[in-house]
Amino acid sequence: MYWCKIARTEKEFEAIARLNYETFVEEIPQHEPDPSGMRVDAFHHENVYVIVLKDQELAGMVAFRAVRPFSLDLKLGPVENFLPKDALTGVLCEVRLMAVDKAHRNGRVFYYLARALSDYAYENGYGAAVISGTVREQKLYNQLGFEPFADPVGKEEAQFIPMVLTRDRFDQSVAARFKQKRYSFYPGPVQQSDAIKQAFSVQPVSHRTDEFKVMLERVKKSLLSMSGAAYVHLLLGSGTLANDAMIAQIHVLGEKGLIVKNGAFGDRLEKQAERWQLSFDVATFEWGSPYNLELIEEKLATGAYSWLLMVHGETSTGMLNSLDAISMLCEQYNVLLCADCVSSFGALPFKLDSVYLATGVSGKAIGTMSGLSFVFANTEITASNNIPSYLDLGLSVNNVIPFTMPSQFVHSLEVALVSYENGERYKLLQSRMQFIKEEVSKHGIELLSDDHYPMIFTWIEEKFPYLAEDARMSGFDLHYRSDYLIAKGLLQVSCIQPNFEDAWMKLMNWLDNYRIYHD
Repeated sequence: MYWCKIARTEKEFEAIARLNYETFVEEIPQHEPDPSGMRVDAFHHENVYVIVLKDQELAGMVAFRAVRPFSLDLKLGPVENFLPKDALTGVLCEVRLMAVDKAHRNGRVFYYLARALSDYAYENGYGAAVISGTVREQKLYNQLGFEPFADPVGKEEAQFIPMVLTRDRFDQSVAARFKQKRYSFYPGPVQQSDAIKQAFSVQPVSHRTDEFKVMLERVKKSLLSMSGAAYVHLLLGSGTLANDAMIAQIHVLGEKGLIVKNGAFGDRLEKQAERWQLSFDVATFEWGSPYNLELIEEKLATGAYSWLLMVHGETSTGMLNSLDAISMLCEQYNVLLCADCVSSFGALPFKLDSVYLATGVSGKAIGTMSGLSFVFANTEITASNNIPSYLDLGLSVNNVIPFTMPSQFVHSLEVALVSYENGERYKLLQSRMQFIKEEVSKHGIELLSDDHYPMIFTWIEEKFPYLAEDARMSGFDLHYRSDYLIAKGLLQVSCIQPNFEDAWMKLMNWLDNYRIYHD
């Protein structure tokens, strides 16, 4: 298999030096021969090398460098004096040493190099890239989108043309049309089904029309049927907005509560509560560990708390906290239960008839576009002058739609909720969770938590610290860039994307090869 990664080891740098020699000494006589058969680039320690491998063998490479002066600066003077205006809108980098081993000069290596240009250069904030392109490979550079910006440089037998590549030029190139497919394991945004895509192409209608109100009521009815709650309030925004709206209602109570946390989103609830200047204590448990119910009961038994705030599906660990057990304790001690169900709602069936308030979102497990969030309630909420109007759930009672809400968002949510009418969405996600349990055991993957739910799981990878970054270079988008994951060296895989099983099997083939390569 062909795959891609960033070079980091001495073994890889030696292979790069050999390919560098074969290409730029033996094939293109740019440098003098050397009996070592190796050529170390003059800017080696400033280069970032992206390499393409065939199984365990180096097949191609490209290097990126952002330190000035560039090699072209030394030949031409400051390249900015020659570049077109559209190449001067961002940070420049220099692409160097683009080379493919003679045994692997096929379209696949070319397209992996093309993806490297796109995914690495531009995702690292570079607005344009310059290169000294050998005249022998002008067709290749043209297919990538490079265009000349100055006369050729170098000696006659090894001439190079100064060329530039911008994002727009790459997007219009042959290479961009044939880029290798990417596989997403993100917990959001979710790749849209054809039916949901169609919902966004429908002509929008005003949120003040009867047509919109009827559609919104259908959606609310479906959400209430799924949740078992008495009321549901829809908001235009993310799960964080819904949690703020929930906490605003807790603020109105004016009483002391308890926040229970065992992950990053419990930490976030605590920070949101601090912003609202709530009076509360915190029961903190280790990441990936279940709540200590005895300790929580001891605290509730004191009678010091009127409300409890928790995360049901803790996205940062992939752990499902026990909503039922906490609900029973809250009922026993007359405490109002409020739950962040942003990550869990729609991932598995459960009822919210025993909570005071709970939150959910349209994206993540439900599978439509992010942008709508919900607050479920089992008490009638009235408007409050102590809450900012956009967060005041009381303004949306009695079928009132206080603020603009795009009809396509509501329509797409209605389409997505159809799959829950016969439980097919739940069955699909549950089957994927069982599949994952078997697969992680088979492939020796260590998980952070044992109490999973069919949305996301957290992968402990201590042996290969750059695994997620290298997987991304090969087209597999694991979830690893969030601050809370970076701080703990964790990565995550979500099972909510379409065609998950096929993507997972391809990832495992890549992983098997990756492990062999590094062992």
